[in-house]
Amino acid sequence: MFCAVMAAVLALGSLLAHPAAWAAPDWAWPVSPRPSVSRHFEAPAQKWLPGHRGVDLHAPPGTPIRAPQDGVVSFVGIVVDREVLTVEHGEGHKSSFEPVSSSVRVGDRVTRGQVIASVATPGHGPGGDAVHWGVRENGEYVNPLQFVADLRPSVLLPVPGE
Repeated sequence: MFCAVMAAVLALGSLLAHPAAWAAPDWAWPVSPRPSVSRHFEAPAQKWLPGHRGVDLHAPPGTPIRAPQDGVVSFVGIVVDREVLTVEHGEGHKSSFEPVSSSVRVGDRVTRGQVIASVATPGHGPGGDAVHWGVRENGEYVNPLQFVADLRPSVLLPVPGE
């Protein structure tokens, strides 16, 4: 019993020491209504190895893309063969979307929920019906879903008095 109580106290202490670890997501989904995820984030084992540095959200061509958080447009242009849009959100966060037809320009300030682009034709992925959303935090790709959904694992706690 003592070990269980100590483990709970230590776990709670680590959460309180790192508020970001338990902060609720506060960004908006860039596609509305909340889309299904066609392909999830897959962090590479090393920066230079294969992975999927973002998520593919179901969004047929023409679907509006909205700014997930306030920011400033830092890039709009062709990368390889598709238009990419990047928004700097501050605190080291950047969102990128592809393929898109942008409705904003570099330097434009955008607000959370503002339409900033639409999915280009064809869209991303095998069916051409998705948009790729990547997020960088201090230059490193991270799972974008952590900003719009609570990804913490469920934790079962003991029932008091049992």
